[in-house]
Amino acid sequence: MSGRLRVGLRCDAGVSSGVGHLVRCVALAEELRARGVEVVFLGQVRGSAWARAQLDERGLPLADAPPAPGRLAALARELRLAAVVLDSYELPADTGAALRRAGLAVLAIADGDPLGQQADLYLDQNLGAERRHGEGTGHGTGGRWLAGARYALLRDCVLRCARTSRPGGVPHVLCFFGGTDSAGVAPAWARALLATGEPFRGTVISPAPFEAGGPITVIPPTDRLPELMAGADLVVTAAGSAIWELLYLGVPAALTWVAANQLIGYEELVGRGVAAGLGAEPGERAVAALAELLADPAAREEHGRRGSGLIDGRGRSRAADALLALL
Repeated sequence: MSGRLRVGLRCDAGVSSGVGHLVRCVALAEELRARGVEVVFLGQVRGSAWARAQLDERGLPLADAPPAPGRLAALARELRLAAVVLDSYELPADTGAALRRAGLAVLAIADGDPLGQQADLYLDQNLGAERRHGEGTGHGTGGRWLAGARYALLRDCVLRCARTSRPGGVPHVLCFFGGTDSAGVAPAWARALLATGEPFRGTVISPAPFEAGGPITVIPPTDRLPELMAGADLVVTAAGSAIWELLYLGVPAALTWVAANQLIGYEELVGRGVAAGLGAEPGERAVAALAELLADPAAREEHGRRGSGLIDGRGRSRAADALLALL
C-alpha cells in the first residue's frame, strides 16, 4: 500500500446475511476513492459470486477480518488505516471502542439501533431517521448522527441511471429480494403476481432458479439491476437498501419485509405513501394490493411521484465529507 490516506470498511455478505451492507459500503468506497483515498474491505463474502464481483470488478481489495475487536484493531494498525467504517449487525458490541482506543476514527452505519457500538459518527440513512436521532451526539461517546435519507449511499451505476419506463400498455414488473434472496421468498411472490389475474410482464431475480411460468422470466443476480429498475413500471421488493435506489430513480415500489430491521423503513415508507405496502406475506391481501397496482397506472405513478426527490444522490458525498473531517 502507498502512503495515501486509507480507510477500511468492515462488512460481510453472503447467502444468509444478504448483500445490502456490502452494497452501501461499495457506494461509500466509490466516493472515497474518487477523492484519492485508498480503501480496503474487511470481512467475508461467502456463497454469492455476484457480491464478490462487486469488489473484484471495481478493484476493491478484501482482507479477511478477525472477529475479536482487539485483533481487528491490530489488523487496522497493520494496514495503516486512519478510519474504519462498521456496517454489520453481527459485530461484538465493543468493536468500535477497540478501534477508537487504537487511535482510529470510526463511522458506524446503523438501521435504527447501533447495537451498542461506540463511534465518532453514526449514519442511519433510513427515511425519518432524523426524527429518531437528530444530528446531535449520542450514546455517551460524543458521536454525531448523520441521519435521514439525505445520507443515502448510492453506487455509481445507480447515479448514472435515469428512469426509462413510460406508463401505458402492459406493465413490466421487476421482483427481487436482495442479491441473495436470503429468505427464499422470490417464488412465493412470483405466484402472488400470477394470482392477480392482471396482465403484466415480469422479471424475477433469484439466485436459485425456478420455473415461474406465465409471463414471468426468472434470471440470476445481475449487474444490470439499476437498468432493470429504471425500466420497470413497478418493483416488488423488500424494504432494504435497494429502496433508496428506487426512490432516486422515481420508480413505483410495492414493499414487504424479510428481516426485522427492515420493518422501520417499511412502516415509514408506506406510512408516507411513497411506496405501496404488501404486508409480510404474499397472501390474499397482498394479491389484492398487487392487482390494484397492476390495473391502475395512475395509482402506481403516484407512489413514484411522492418518492422522487427524497433522494438527491449526494448522500455519500455528505457522509464522506463528515468522515474525512475527522482525519
